[in-house]
Amino acid sequence: MLIQSPHDPDFVQDPYAFYDAARADGPVQFWQDYGMFATFDHATVHALLRDRRLGRAVPGRGAAAAHLTDFDAVERYSLLELEPPEHTRLRRLVLHAFTSRRIAALEGDISAICADLLAGLPAGPFDLIPTYCQLVPVRVIARLLGVPEEMGPDLLRWSAAMVAMYQAGRSRTIEDAANTAAAEFTAFLRGYIEERRNDPRDDLITELIAAEDGGQTLSMDEMIGTCILLLNAGHEATVHSLGNAVKALVDHGATDALVHPERCVEEVMRYDPPLHMFTRHVYEPIEVGAHKLGPGDEIALMLGAAGRDPAVFDRPDQFDPTRAKNPHVAFGGGLHFCVGAPLARLEMQIALPMLFDAMADLRITETPMYADCYHFHKLDRLIVTS
Repeated sequence: MLIQSPHDPDFVQDPYAFYDAARADGPVQFWQDYGMFATFDHATVHALLRDRRLGRAVPGRGAAAAHLTDFDAVERYSLLELEPPEHTRLRRLVLHAFTSRRIAALEGDISAICADLLAGLPAGPFDLIPTYCQLVPVRVIARLLGVPEEMGPDLLRWSAAMVAMYQAGRSRTIEDAANTAAAEFTAFLRGYIEERRNDPRDDLITELIAAEDGGQTLSMDEMIGTCILLLNAGHEATVHSLGNAVKALVDHGATDALVHPERCVEEVMRYDPPLHMFTRHVYEPIEVGAHKLGPGDEIALMLGAAGRDPAVFDRPDQFDPTRAKNPHVAFGGGLHFCVGAPLARLEMQIALPMLFDAMADLRITETPMYADCYHFHKLDRLIVTS
């Protein structure tokens, strides 16, 4: 049995020491603080991500608490919370709109957004998170959806409030803020989608409206849930990945490795990913390690631990942006493999080299501290200068 508070300061700054110790004692253990089993090795995490005896949908999900009805209405239509056949239908329709062609076509937009932000960076020491890491993905998402980029502050506010629901130690205050954000975001999108029905443009919302597969289309609620998921999951993960990447590259004097940005991005996602825990509900009896789980149980798949498994990765605690073989699981796997992974990768492959080209002598001037927001792993601040 493991006892480890996710709020413990040492754990917040370095969860990897805990993962290593847990893995050494056995790949699957009961984590008392979460009241569920957790798996820390790559093989088990990889297998369970693909095991259809487990899933994301909550078994026997009932009505939400009265103060969470708006948040629940969004969650019920999120790809992340559905299983087949609903998930199969919705994901296929979403992929009709969110194509590789549409993502590749954003390359010029991403470069232009990065250039604009870099040109406006302050001269002295400043926090890179709100001035660059946050703004690149939120402006890209706005451009992708087709909403005004001036909506950026609202999108950030809504996203931060809703994503806080997935952090350890959520409170009634957090729940109320998330429900308000969900209501405001839903109202905005409902009106904006109706506008696009009558005035189609070259944007994702127009494509979602037009998406059809076998005579099936997306409902209004499904379109809203998809757009909110793309912002909350895609934006949040990319923000944290960019911050963690800059820290890792500077700490290890590895900025020259950005001549091969693809490998560099994959190593960041393995070495210090933004999401460390992804839970699954058990639908059928299953044996994991030496433990038997059944319907009603929940298990935590430790993505952050899997990326440091010495059984799979040579010198796992060493940041090596030239690493060629890198089967990390930071984007999940199976039916719930991150639909936004290609976009996140493209954003990072562009934003990181452009940053270090613009700030060739970038230095971190204060010891970076990770935020107390597990199961996310993100920097609270990143003060830099050049």
